[in-house]
Amino acid sequence: MLTKPTDLADPEVSAALRTGWGFRAKSLKYLAVGGGSHHWLATDGHGEQRFLAVTDLPVFVRNQADTVDALFARLRAAFLTALVLREQAGLEFVIAPIRRDDDEPMSRFSERYSLTVYRYLHGTHAGEDGQYRRVSDRRAVLDLLVRLHRVRADEALADDFVLPHREKLQRALDDSGRTWDGGPYGERARQLLRTHAVDLEKLTAAYDALAGRLATRPERAAVTHGEPHAGNVMLTPDGPVLIDWDTARLAPPERDLWTLAEADESLLARYSAATGRTLDQDALSFYRLWFDLAEIGEYLGLFHGPHEPTADSAESWNNLHNHLQPAQRWPGLVRRRA
Repeated sequence: MLTKPTDLADPEVSAALRTGWGFRAKSLKYLAVGGGSHHWLATDGHGEQRFLAVTDLPVFVRNQADTVDALFARLRAAFLTALVLREQAGLEFVIAPIRRDDDEPMSRFSERYSLTVYRYLHGTHAGEDGQYRRVSDRRAVLDLLVRLHRVRADEALADDFVLPHREKLQRALDDSGRTWDGGPYGERARQLLRTHAVDLEKLTAAYDALAGRLATRPERAAVTHGEPHAGNVMLTPDGPVLIDWDTARLAPPERDLWTLAEADESLLARYSAATGRTLDQDALSFYRLWFDLAEIGEYLGLFHGPHEPTADSAESWNNLHNHLQPAQRWPGLVRRRA
C-alpha cells in the first residue's frame, strides 16, 4: 500500500513485534511498497532488520457470509503451508514468515490488523506491474513451480472458487443509475461501469460456468502459490525466490500458470513436458477471469462509497480502468454470450 493507515501508530506495530517475536525495534520506517498489506522496516539496536507486513483484515473479507475470523484462519493456513514447504519439503525458494516465539506464523494484534514478520531480503523484483523484465527469469520461475506442484502439504486449504468482492460488484451494478458522490473517482467509476455493465454480467455468468466445471475435477489439484507474477518474485544472489504466500492454496495447477502463459504460451508445453500433466484451457481462462472480476469488484466497492484522493485511490482507478474492458480483454466470451 502506498498510504500509511491513519488509525495505526508505529508504537502499536513495535509492541506487536516485540510481544510476538521478541524483536525490539529501535527504528520503524513505513515502506510505500506492494499492494494489499502495509509494510514497515524494523531495525533493532544491533542493526538487525525485519520486514513487516500488516494486513487490514476487513478489506479482504470476501462477502457478507465471510468473517474476519475466517479470513485470519485462511491466512494462517496459507503461511503454515509456506513454512511446511520450506522447512519440511526443502523448497529454499519459498520465503516463509518467521515463526513467533510460540511457533505461530502470524499475530492478530487487534480486531482489525494482523502482523507477519520476515527477514529482510536483499534483492530486486523481477519486474514492474507484474511483468517480467527477462525471459530467463520467467522460465526460471516456471521451473520453481514445477518443483512446487510435486510437493504435498496437508496444511494447504483447497480453493473453493469463491469470487471475492462479488457482492460489491453486484451492489455497484444495482446502484449504477444513481450518482456516486463519495469521492473524486465515484462518478468516473460509475460511468465506466454503465458503459460495460452488460458485458460484465456476461463475464460473471461465464465465471460460474467455469467454476462448476473445475469443481468436478479435484484430483488435478496441486499446492499452488496463486500469484507468481514478477512483483512476487525477488532476484537474489542465490537465484529467484517467491514471496507473499498468503494466497497459497490446493488448486488446479493452472492457477499458477496463466500469468506466465499470457506473456509466453510456450511455457505451457515446457511445464507439461516436465510434469507429464495435460493442461486445461478452461482452468487457464477461469483463473484469468477470477483475477479480472476480483479486481473489478474490489475497486467498484471502493469508489461506490466514501473514498479520499490518496495515491492508493489513484492507483485503484488506473487498475479499474485497465480491467473493466470486457470486450477488449474477453472478446470470445462476450461475443459467445451476446
